[in-house]
Amino acid sequence: MILNKRFSYTPSEHEAEKASNSYLMSLVALVAGLPLPIVNLIATIVFYFSNRKGTYFVRWHCTQALLSQLVVFIFNNICFWWTIALILNKSGVNTIYFVYLSVVIIFNIIEFIATIYTAIETRKGIHIEWWGYNKLTHRFCKP
Repeated sequence: MILNKRFSYTPSEHEAEKASNSYLMSLVALVAGLPLPIVNLIATIVFYFSNRKGTYFVRWHCTQALLSQLVVFIFNNICFWWTIALILNKSGVNTIYFVYLSVVIIFNIIEFIATIYTAIETRKGIHIEWWGYNKLTHRFCKP
């Protein structure tokens, strides 16, 4: 899932810190707004727009963090509103709901661990690409 690749140059300490913070922003927002899936996405969008004019290394990692949060938002949003609908309708919970809920929980745990790992490695100046997001990130973020 995570690819450790060489970047075209060695980022400075300041660049590595900003790139790492793009991942940490989503973790801080997760803790702050746990039940609402939009909080993580908004925090990552704000950080992305504040750093979109930065160096390529920073922009690249801000873009990858934003794309990952967008996907997580979609999965979590569906789960959140499905749960609300079940509570308000007071209808029975079916097997499909529990399967989806399990998949979302596992996906969030994997994404959480990958985010922590990526934040740590990126802070060291190591370029980390996530499988699936890396190609999209390269399309959206040009040197």
